[in-house]
Amino acid sequence: MPTIRIAAALIDDAAGRLLLVRKTGTQWFMQAGGKIEDGEDALSALRRELEEEIGLSYSSEEPRYLGRYSAPAANEPHFIVEADIYHIRVEHIPDTRAEIEEALWVSHAEALAMPLALLTRERVLPLSRLLEPLRLPSMPRFPS
Repeated sequence: MPTIRIAAALIDDAAGRLLLVRKTGTQWFMQAGGKIEDGEDALSALRRELEEEIGLSYSSEEPRYLGRYSAPAANEPHFIVEADIYHIRVEHIPDTRAEIEEALWVSHAEALAMPLALLTRERVLPLSRLLEPLRLPSMPRFPS
């Protein structure tokens, strides 16, 4: 089957929620990101796609590379999607743009109950379970 190369972000927040998006006219939720254009590297494509789709621009601190994963494409029958997946932990209110109709912050359990792209369900959600949410240090307790 023909392959589509993409860059996508596993975006989570300090509480461990995931940011999932759904493209206009489709039913499947997935990670924000998109196709890598000719002459573009995966990280540049990711930066461009996140700004175009959800209005997210991040600091010079680079996203963490998690690996390259493949699955049948959700919205393009008879294609395989090959994704370079990056992790970004951020607090962000998504501004749906371009082809994105819906963007939601959800818990892992909520995500499992949603219609998900195969790449998200089989590869990204298991990866997300390996990432530790930021834990705020506990404050010392003083006797009252």
